[in-house]
Amino acid sequence: MIIALDAAGGDYAPHEVVKGAIKGAQEYGVEIALVGRKDILYVLAGRYLGKLGISIVDASQVVDSHGSPIEAVRNKPDSSISVGINLVKTGVASAFISAGNTGAVFYSSLVTLGKIKGIDRPAIASIINIHTATPVLLIDSGANADCRPEHLVQFAQLGTTYAKAIFGIDSPRIGLLNNGEEEGKGNRLTKASYRLLKKTGLNFIGNIEGHDISRERCDVVVTDGFTGNIVLKTVEGLGETFLKLRQVGQILSNAYQIQGRALLIDVGLGSLIKRIDYRQYGGACLLGVNGNVIISHGRSQATAIKNAIGLAKRTAEQHVSQKIQEETYEPVAPVE
Repeated sequence: MIIALDAAGGDYAPHEVVKGAIKGAQEYGVEIALVGRKDILYVLAGRYLGKLGISIVDASQVVDSHGSPIEAVRNKPDSSISVGINLVKTGVASAFISAGNTGAVFYSSLVTLGKIKGIDRPAIASIINIHTATPVLLIDSGANADCRPEHLVQFAQLGTTYAKAIFGIDSPRIGLLNNGEEEGKGNRLTKASYRLLKKTGLNFIGNIEGHDISRERCDVVVTDGFTGNIVLKTVEGLGETFLKLRQVGQILSNAYQIQGRALLIDVGLGSLIKRIDYRQYGGACLLGVNGNVIISHGRSQATAIKNAIGLAKRTAEQHVSQKIQEETYEPVAPVE
């Protein structure tokens, strides 16, 4: 298995990406194709070439985080994003990971890999692990800001297939994110989506509210990309706040010889901090395109990149893209 890794994308590329690639190759036993400027990558990873299954694929251009993603992809055909995704298309790589421009990764995936037959809108599926027992899949978490009810039904279908493969759940519970549990609650989008989801063969449990995400009420949370991205960023912000709290506890423990870290463990924050830290999952899977694509946080450092490699490996091993292709996606009639 070869995992293509964008070594030029993200705030800490290429140094942290290369460090993460080395850790990922060591821990997961997969081959890593670093995609980026060959001259730079030889300096950073040259001594590992051939030893850990790490190779370099030259890409002379970089897509930055500013400007139009569409123009960037069109004007930079030799970017690390375009070259990496093409490795998936040609079958050289089983998956592609990038911490670079999310819009560019999304657009390049659409253009290069194409949408799976029957899928109108590919979506980003992010894992949120607030509860200790089982994680929750949030879909869409940022790909589609404006959606129609039939799109949310497809998100539920995509999330069901992914949760079965990655979480091992036979019949994932689908919850529609709303501002109330009652069927009549919500805006036009959620009301219409509710009626459509009731007609499917999915394990739809109804509406859930924001606080239900941490209460094990469902396995897949379905929403539009605008709302989902806000939820995801809120959880990430909470995790970063707790990380700072842990650091304060360590400083107090060292400076005043009190058990700051022990206090965090006693109140259960130690494990919670780790679970909601975005670095622990490494990235989110773009579902609905013909290939495995993992989108990582722009601020990903070595640990996050290593864990993204682990996620990419599981996604490829479970043949997620192929399983989605094998599903039948019937056209969903709009609700009047």
